Amino acid sequence: MDCCRHQFVPQMIFLNSLFGYLSLLIIVKWCTGSKSDLYHVMIYMFLSPTDDLGENQLFFGQKFLQIVLLLLALVAVPWMLFPKPFLLKKQHEERHQGQSYGRLDSTDDLLEMELHDPHGHDEFEFSEVFVHQLIHTIEFVLGAVSNTASYLRLWALSLAHSELSSVFFDKVLLLAWGFNNVIILIIGIIVFICATVGVLLVMETLSAFLHALRLHWVEFQNKFYEGDGYKFCPFSFALLSEEDE
Repeated sequence: MDCCRHQFVPQMIFLNSLFGYLSLLIIVKWCTGSKSDLYHVMIYMFLSPTDDLGENQLFFGQKFLQIVLLLLALVAVPWMLFPKPFLLKKQHEERHQGQSYGRLDSTDDLLEMELHDPHGHDEFEFSEVFVHQLIHTIEFVLGAVSNTASYLRLWALSLAHSELSSVFFDKVLLLAWGFNNVIILIIGIIVFICATVGVLLVMETLSAFLHALRLHWVEFQNKFYEGDGYKFCPFSFALLSEEDE
């Protein structure tokens, strides 16, 4: 439980200090109608947090809040890295000294332990645990930044959709209207309708759906699920009969 607390809490602090704050800025910009550049705000929040925000200031005390959130994000990184290996080491020592309960192993687990260690000694490699936690921390920090940046592809799709709409309207419909010919106008309307339905409504919608589905499956879900823990062993009468034999 202590290990989970020292993982979940700093991870939530890190995510909300950066990307939760970005979500707050988006909502404030929508409500106030500000023309500030949020990309500029987030970039210079890291590069020069003490500089004056100027026209990018959305609310009073924004610079102080950004400094506090940046410090919280920096504190969260060593918080994710250091406590867990030492807590695991402490739990291992207490378990071998009889000061805490040990987990109940199944028959398969006991056989596997005997194959790896016939004397039954469970060695604890602190360096291996620390390196594993270091890799996990680096993956979380870099993954949080890169995965969130991956959502910019949806923004790129919206820009492409807007440009295609403008091209179809200007180069097809308005161009056909400028000839002052009924036949050309009818052909232009038909081409415009086909392009709108085929490209904007079908191809663009399918592309946005696939990108959003991929982002949700790859970038979003791994923030809430890890394939750790114990292997699921469903109840089976066949296994019980084999163990009795």
